Amino acid sequence: MSGYLGSYATLGLLLLVSVVFFVVAFGANRILRPARPADPPGKRETYECGIDPVGGDWAQAQIRYYVYAFLYVLFAVEAVFLFPWSVVFDRPGFGLVTVAEMGIFVAVLALGILYAWRKNVLRWT
Repeated sequence: MSGYLGSYATLGLLLLVSVVFFVVAFGANRILRPARPADPPGKRETYECGIDPVGGDWAQAQIRYYVYAFLYVLFAVEAVFLFPWSVVFDRPGFGLVTVAEMGIFVAVLALGILYAWRKNVLRWT
């Protein structure tokens, strides 16, 4: 299809095919499944690696795990920003300005980690 509405027709056809596929898949599931599935003994029990469960089902998580996960994400994002900077760095006209911008960016992150260190957020005990 071509013309102004050609891309919309393609999108509409794709949506129609996806809806038909969805309806056919769920219809086949409804037709082919057993009417009353078996419920053998032990099917709905908790399973922990072949061992009987011990204790309750509520476990308290330390907030320290979330702090370390957040710091990991923060520095992973920093690495994502450092890669394009390193690619652009050697192009003409980007030298000193890009070094200053990245220096400010890394300095702000370093201040954040220094603040966390001084507040003993990174202490495990």
